[in-house]
Amino acid sequence: MRLVTESTRSAQPPLRHRLLVVDDNKDAAESMTMLLELWGHEVVCAYDGDGALKVAVSYRPEAVFLDIGLPGMDGYEVAARLRELPQSADAILIAVTGYGQDEDRRRSRAAGINYHLVKPVAPETLHNLLDSLELC
Repeated sequence: MRLVTESTRSAQPPLRHRLLVVDDNKDAAESMTMLLELWGHEVVCAYDGDGALKVAVSYRPEAVFLDIGLPGMDGYEVAARLRELPQSADAILIAVTGYGQDEDRRRSRAAGINYHLVKPVAPETLHNLLDSLELC
């Protein structure tokens, strides 16, 4: 019989998840992607709403980090459309945005976004959120 202790629990590798990062600021998207990959996740980037929807169909992300202030199709519309796609309907949607007013948070909820984080987001906040999520 093997006893599970804190040391054996922490020695277990973290779960690897399929994540999608959507941000029109390529530097921000690539920085977040590198951080998430460093933590062992599989990550794909998209730089606009249309790209995000195309990626979601083939990639089937478990969670999507989504900027709201995208050109053309904004993040609220992207979220609503992701919810309509069978490949992403159950994904956890996380707004990572500069929009932090109560109305922005209300619109996020209405669009089907699960979490609303305001930039800049500390890496610890992202890590703790990912650890707390029950992803497939």
